[in-house]
Amino acid sequence: MIATHLAKIANTGYEAITSGIMAAFLAQLLKFIIFTIKSKKVNFKIFTTTGGMPSSHSAGVMGLSTSVGLISGFDSIVFSIAFGYALITMYDAAGLRRAAGKTAACLNRMMDDFYKHDVKAMGGKLKELLGHTPLEVIAGAIFGIVFAYFYHFYIL
Repeated sequence: MIATHLAKIANTGYEAITSGIMAAFLAQLLKFIIFTIKSKKVNFKIFTTTGGMPSSHSAGVMGLSTSVGLISGFDSIVFSIAFGYALITMYDAAGLRRAAGKTAACLNRMMDDFYKHDVKAMGGKLKELLGHTPLEVIAGAIFGIVFAYFYHFYIL
């Protein structure tokens, strides 16, 4: 039953979008598992946070663009658009959002000093883990590519 439903999405836009979404979800699940093993604590907030290894944003956009390439051809205009979108997303994750996270860390330290460690008086700390290291982005991208190939050739 499930196999017939999956066969209907093969080589369609549904395959591409589900590949991207599933790659991002599985990368986030992997991030949760890594965090749980490292910290020996279960924290379900990991499923909704940004940053960390591997980048689920990178996994998602590379899963999507790889699927588009497999379906439409790696020389197609549609693939080039999807790949361009993936590159911008990954650059943003490693560049702009990472810089914003560093800025938040600096502001948190300044506010700690200013308010004498009374974090509640300043409205709480800013979120610091916003972006990714280049390694986290590359790992997420590789995960997305591998997942898309596996999904295309072995699941469907």
